[in-house]
Amino acid sequence: MEPLPIDFYLNGDTTSIARDLLGKILIHETDKGIVGGIIVETEAYLGQNDPASHAYRGLTRRNSSMFGPPGTSYVYISYGVHHCFNVVCQPSGIGEAVLIRALEPLMGLEIMESNRKGVAKEQLTNGPGKLCQALGIDLRLNGHDLTQRPLFLLPGPSPYAIGNSPRIGISVGRELPLRFYIKGNRYVSRSPRN
Repeated sequence: MEPLPIDFYLNGDTTSIARDLLGKILIHETDKGIVGGIIVETEAYLGQNDPASHAYRGLTRRNSSMFGPPGTSYVYISYGVHHCFNVVCQPSGIGEAVLIRALEPLMGLEIMESNRKGVAKEQLTNGPGKLCQALGIDLRLNGHDLTQRPLFLLPGPSPYAIGNSPRIGISVGRELPLRFYIKGNRYVSRSPRN
């Protein structure tokens, strides 16, 4: 199966792409083996129109990957501890991306459990820092072309029902309904889970 093409990351605004990423499959080919899962939760970040976005104040060395090209990974460290993985959307220079918040584990479960020190399956990838740790995603993959190995996205099953809520864990722009999740999926990071 071929990775999602660059056109996918340009097909609509970032909010609609955040919805469209639900059900897609994220794969990382690591030294230990292949790990991956179905994307079950996302959040859109809308660049210089969004005070919660890393691109809000413009281009910097830290956020440069967020400004494109489309279909690029933007990986950063949150609170000096957790890596977070984003998918860059829109043409180069726009600075918009979708945070991948949670996955339903699909392959490489033993590797993920080892990376996460043996936590329960439901806790492996139900948060942005957790999924990066489980899948071995770190700053070395910042700016990676997601149409290429070792980190890429594949088509996946269409979600049966999509929920929408404000984003989680931010201090500004909290009221914006830019979080999307597959309703009823037990790997979604936080309530509401229905």
